[in-house]
Amino acid sequence: MVERFKELVLGKRKDPLDPEVFHNITLVAFFAWVGLGADGLSSSCYGPEEAFLSLGQHTHLALLLAIAVMATVFILSASYSQIIELFPSGGGGYLVASKLLGPIPGVVSGCALLVDYILTIAISVASSMDAIFSFVPAHFYHLKFIATVLCLVFLIILNLRGVKESVVVLTPIFLVFVVSHVLIIFYGIFTHGSGLPALVSDTFAETRSGIHDIGFWAMALILFRAFALGGGTFTGIEAVSNGIQILREPRVATAKKTMFYMAASLSFTAGGLLIIYLLNRVHAVPGQTLNAVIVGGLTAKWPMGHLIYLIILLSEGALLVVAAQTGFVDGPRVMSNMALDRWLPRRFTNLSQRLVMKDGILLMGIAAMAMIFYTHASVRILIVMYSINVFLTFTLSQMGMVIHWFETRGRGWIHGILMNATGMLLTLGILVMTSVIKFREGGWVTLAVTGFFIAVCMLIRRHDHHTTKALKELNQILTNLPLRDHVGEALVKRGTEPTAVLMVSGYNGIGIHSILAIQRFFPGHFKNIVFLSVGIIDSGRFKGRAEIDALMKSVDQDLHKYVELANRLGIYAEFRAGLGTDVIEELLFLCHKITPDWQKRVYFMGQLAFEGETFWNRLLHNQTSFELQRKLLFHGFEAVILPIRMRFSSQNLS
Repeated sequence: MVERFKELVLGKRKDPLDPEVFHNITLVAFFAWVGLGADGLSSSCYGPEEAFLSLGQHTHLALLLAIAVMATVFILSASYSQIIELFPSGGGGYLVASKLLGPIPGVVSGCALLVDYILTIAISVASSMDAIFSFVPAHFYHLKFIATVLCLVFLIILNLRGVKESVVVLTPIFLVFVVSHVLIIFYGIFTHGSGLPALVSDTFAETRSGIHDIGFWAMALILFRAFALGGGTFTGIEAVSNGIQILREPRVATAKKTMFYMAASLSFTAGGLLIIYLLNRVHAVPGQTLNAVIVGGLTAKWPMGHLIYLIILLSEGALLVVAAQTGFVDGPRVMSNMALDRWLPRRFTNLSQRLVMKDGILLMGIAAMAMIFYTHASVRILIVMYSINVFLTFTLSQMGMVIHWFETRGRGWIHGILMNATGMLLTLGILVMTSVIKFREGGWVTLAVTGFFIAVCMLIRRHDHHTTKALKELNQILTNLPLRDHVGEALVKRGTEPTAVLMVSGYNGIGIHSILAIQRFFPGHFKNIVFLSVGIIDSGRFKGRAEIDALMKSVDQDLHKYVELANRLGIYAEFRAGLGTDVIEELLFLCHKITPDWQKRVYFMGQLAFEGETFWNRLLHNQTSFELQRKLLFHGFEAVILPIRMRFSSQNLS
């Protein structure tokens, strides 16, 4: 019943070995624009408003602000297109900072991105419920927090079903937003068509007058402050470079096309809204967004104008739900890349039966839920926390690209370095301005959470370094054993004699230690050894059929080495291998598969045992052996765990 319910909620499992699986789960440019571009496009719901209101009485600067916003969107998009070309396997800001600046800037960028994606989910869902509940009767308002939590749970389940499935479900919302806002912006501009030439001349005249009254630098500061406080408009631009792995081949071409769609739609929407704010001389109305004010004013005299007004504003609220997709799509991807580099536990690279990074999705959802409970779904608090980290990642990425162009000086390097240097200066300016202005308003919380996350990653990496060093010493000792070639009668299979079935993972000191332990604890008892191994298809391997074939070849080569070692010890040996996303499930299948061939068998598996076992050790090292032993026992099989004592020094490894 549990399995049937799970299949009903999450869908049927997908076969990673199916030749069509990559085609079926990857996104073409249009759907990638929906899944990865919604975050950027949804920022037009609040970014331009924040920037326009920050101008105060100097609203004539809105035209210059619109030009600056549109230019910045294209500059950042162009620079991230260069990152896509340089890193075609994906990774975005984390990979750029790690490869071009070093591991410390890399982990800072990665942690900043993760916190930003968590806040993207939280603020998107909270903002959406704010928008939707502004249309319901006041006596239902107390249900808003519950609705926010349920919406987040719905998104978690939707993403556990798969990226493509979640994007397809949310596409209609995205399209309604795009079409309705294109129409309202064109209408808002062209109904004032005769005033457009005067708008330009008035802007320059009022700007000159302002410079005369308060000075050039004061006027420039007002403009840049508004530009920086509206910096939320640029969030989400980096999403495509982080999620290249989910795009349809050819991935680089698909990613660049998606980036163009994103830049064109965001620059048009954000810049267009600023211009119609100015043309229609919109003013803030308590309890309403500027978008609500402008849309209400423009549609007031339309046939069915109120209905159209409701549809447009509801599409804004609903799009914010779609925007949360960026956090669920790219957040686990960044966690996976960090886990491959040992900043996070390896489990974050694992794929579920639906071929999604389940642990990453769950962690992003739970963390976003914690943020919602901490702020009680207050958009005002969340937006302050949200507006800093993305520009830290932007700045590090642009800095890394500037250094890359300067060091390589290849074809087009001057154009590249100018583009990335401009992007770096813009994002650095926004980062500094936003951090200073919003530090006391709650920005310090974001910096504290990010700093804590970085410290945790440092501790994980340090522990992994010690463990890897100790295992390397164990490998050096045991993989160079002075064994002679087996001399004597030919080794033959004796299926009725006692057989040791040993689960191994790669040819390493742990597996060799386990073979020797079996010989030491049961001298001469086992006449055969069967080696079982599973090649795990994780996010690092799930990139194409060639990667999976290479994984199977590597597993076979390692098992052949184990068979050769057992033969040199005078024991007959065979092996069985498999591929899959769940190591326990695949090993259980192999254990059942060998049952008819070996009558008297005992299953063995090695497990690291740390002195002073702690929660930290259990978190960072899988407990596969214990779970597998329990399942084997309840299937009627004898199973023994062979401990490998770990004290982080070669003389104490045993």
